[in-house]
Amino acid sequence: MQPRLKIGVLYSRVRVEEKWIFAAMEKRGLDYIRLDDRAIHFDLDEPALWRAFDAVLERSISYTSGLYALRMLNAWGVPTVNTAVVAEVCGDKLTTSAMLARAGVPQPHNKVAFSPEAALEAIEGFGYPVVLKPVVGSWGRLLAKINDRDAAEAVLEHKSTLGSVQHSVFYIQEFIKKPGRDIRAIVVGERVLTAIYRKSEHWITNTARGGEGELCPITPEVESLCLSAAAAVGGGVLAVDLVEHPEKGLVVNEINHTMEFHSAQPVSGVDIADEIVNYVIAVAKKI
Repeated sequence: MQPRLKIGVLYSRVRVEEKWIFAAMEKRGLDYIRLDDRAIHFDLDEPALWRAFDAVLERSISYTSGLYALRMLNAWGVPTVNTAVVAEVCGDKLTTSAMLARAGVPQPHNKVAFSPEAALEAIEGFGYPVVLKPVVGSWGRLLAKINDRDAAEAVLEHKSTLGSVQHSVFYIQEFIKKPGRDIRAIVVGERVLTAIYRKSEHWITNTARGGEGELCPITPEVESLCLSAAAAVGGGVLAVDLVEHPEKGLVVNEINHTMEFHSAQPVSGVDIADEIVNYVIAVAKKI
């Protein structure tokens, strides 16, 4: 008789997604431990405590906490979902864009600059409006639609004054006239489980900002693009966000490695939490 798998779930807050994941694990009778990233610590002289886990699922809200925890676990040989490499790529929009570009995956036109003067020149090369994004961030926070030079100068000055490392990188994206929606597809391993439209009258369509979910058919184009995007960043459990570009067709806008799916699961009827648990078990059994 094989010993029971020991699974860890690293989290920051028990949201509805974590409740679903915990319920799926309990339904299977898994030996799992909840790891609150605000309460745990790592002793570099005691890796054996963590090596007891057959796999750890990372669901941290904090990009930094999750990333460094994954780095520690992977350094000690503990399998994780997702890996530290994938988290590092997906948690940084510029790095994601670079990996998509290297793989030839279609995406919006992006530029990056490291000073307000260079950023202004890049923005004016696009023409207005443009979108200015933080390289690290989620839920549509700190996105700015820049409509003219006055607005560009003001926002760039504000970012420079804030002075953090993140605000010293100016990630600039063409403004895309979306048809009032974007697409969020859920990828687990080699499968696109489901996809939803996120619809809103606002130019930011995240459900966290009030966007409404509606089932989106998984066409061959959607499936191929999502799998190519997932492979470009290292694969695993991912949300691939697509935009319908008026000239380019479907393009990959962002990829999330600790995605929320509180809209996608009920809208699609697909038990995403259970599929994630299936994948974690498969990763654990590979050791």
